[in-house]
Amino acid sequence: MTKTDCTRKTIAENRRARFDYEIKDDLEVGIILEGSEVKSLRLGGSRIADSYATIEDGELWLVNSYVAPLSNVTTFAHEPKRRRKLLASRREIAKLRMKTEREGMTLVPLRLYANDRGMMKLALAVARGKNKADKRETSAKRDWGRQKARVLKESA
Repeated sequence: MTKTDCTRKTIAENRRARFDYEIKDDLEVGIILEGSEVKSLRLGGSRIADSYATIEDGELWLVNSYVAPLSNVTTFAHEPKRRRKLLASRREIAKLRMKTEREGMTLVPLRLYANDRGMMKLALAVARGKNKADKRETSAKRDWGRQKARVLKESA
């Protein structure tokens, strides 16, 4: 674990993504948030498991992510499931568009976290969906790894 990994605070994680998708590439993008959303995220009220990213009009958007509304904010409360703009360079967005349109890939959020400066970042993956056979193979490898660790632990 590097020094930068220690200072990152994970807010939400899409643990199912690595099981459902074959991750080809990933990148870190910023996310535009409203004031009450930032406070809600720092309190841990978020889900990105059902969300995805899309490119529309040359801009990158996070769709279907949930940020819990704060109970004590009434005047400037945010909408929990609104689309949120993601920040990436034009070059990165062009590469992502090419991969999604030509190669049939999907943009899947992996992790939402606060970096060492307190800025909210999103780890976004370029992935291809797995079929049932691939998922079974992944489960078999994981089970075999557990059994192997158990046997090694018993013999030691």
